[in-house]
Amino acid sequence: MELETIELFIDEENIKDGVQAISLVENPAIEENFVALNKHKVEFKTIDEEKRIIVGYALVPDKKILRIQNDKKFNIKFSKDTVYKACELYSTRLKNNNTTLDHEKDTNGVSVIQSWIVDNVKMDKVNLYGLNPIEGGWAVIMKVYNDEVWEGVKNKKYLGLSIEGIFSDEIIEQSKSLETIEKTVDELTEDESEFLIKEIIKAIEKGEL
Repeated sequence: MELETIELFIDEENIKDGVQAISLVENPAIEENFVALNKHKVEFKTIDEEKRIIVGYALVPDKKILRIQNDKKFNIKFSKDTVYKACELYSTRLKNNNTTLDHEKDTNGVSVIQSWIVDNVKMDKVNLYGLNPIEGGWAVIMKVYNDEVWEGVKNKKYLGLSIEGIFSDEIIEQSKSLETIEKTVDELTEDESEFLIKEIIKAIEKGEL
């Protein structure tokens, strides 16, 4: 049986939505109140050991990622537009110094110094670093100033990158719609009320609410 796939997106009206940090990970923990892509780590490469610079993808579009929450298995994915928006907001909100270790411990001395979306898989500079070029992928270059963290990178304690963030999905948006309905239900005509009830029943039958 194919697992349900839920597409996550960024609701720009919710200031909390977006990527809050990038984590250097080996076997990270999973937090239920935000997206911590534990087993979906993206391998990074060391491109300059002397300068302590690594490169990897923070997020790639349209890839199904398995999650288990409240004993339920399902997939999540992000569209190209969501990946682009995540990259944009991460930069404009000045989050480039927000780094954690295994999604458990805040750290300092690790910064994203370059961040971009791969537009042309043949000409993008990810090819120079030996990364698989992925159209719409969010690539980052990070510099590790922290001596202890760099030792962890050299000793293979940290093997990949993983995002931490808050995202919306269709279920959340439907809940918001219901809140709006509750505030305006007295203003509906009889015909509008009857139509609304039918639509809610259809959504329940489809498992959308």
